[in-house]
Amino acid sequence: MLKDYSRTGQAMIEEDLMSSLTRQVKEEVIENYLTERRLVGIQIEEIEDRVAQLKRSAVWVGRRLNRIVQLMVEKDMKDRLFAVIGIPHPSFWSDSTEKKFSRRVHFIRVSGLTDRRRFRKLVLESYQRFHDHMTTYHESYVDLHADCEAININIRNFQKNFDLLNILSFLRSLDTQSIERKHFLGENFTSEELASIDQKLHIKPISLAEYDIPIPFKTPDPSSVERILVDLSDEVYRKYEKQVRSLML
Repeated sequence: MLKDYSRTGQAMIEEDLMSSLTRQVKEEVIENYLTERRLVGIQIEEIEDRVAQLKRSAVWVGRRLNRIVQLMVEKDMKDRLFAVIGIPHPSFWSDSTEKKFSRRVHFIRVSGLTDRRRFRKLVLESYQRFHDHMTTYHESYVDLHADCEAININIRNFQKNFDLLNILSFLRSLDTQSIERKHFLGENFTSEELASIDQKLHIKPISLAEYDIPIPFKTPDPSSVERILVDLSDEVYRKYEKQVRSLML
């Protein structure tokens, strides 16, 4: 009987040891998971910061577009400028042209022998600056889109490298005391969120469409539309000379 008890005790010790080792392995897997998850989280936060910055840039590009549109004075000439530049309608950009002109946009100083010539230069320079800023904005948008695709690849590889079902099963098997679970999950989990922990483990791929970033549009090179803009400015000046003079004050 003593021998049997000894074998039973030995088996229990081995079982406890195996259970402890299994638990340690699972804890290590989860620690690795959380480390990798934090790295992905940092990448996502960086993207969100860039999204906010790009949206601010869109506002400034929209103000520069608004400036040249307002120089057309009345709707008939504005519509013709819309056609020349190719402003999509409806869009964030067309909405920008409906707003009151912002004096926060840098004033453009031009010189010329006559007001007509000064107005021509003002229209051309306004378009040049808008074109340059839209080009920069477009490049930033493309770069952000490419980086989002790269992070989505990281997210897919991350999800593939970890068996979320096993991790989820292990976490749910832990003692219900929040202290131990928070050791693995972090302090941002509430008691209500623990009931749907599987949603927390899943990382959703990034979609720029969900951020509602204004999509840039291709603008004509200034040299290709210079003659058209000069003719437009001359016609605007001829039709609305009084309003044009007030714009150049």
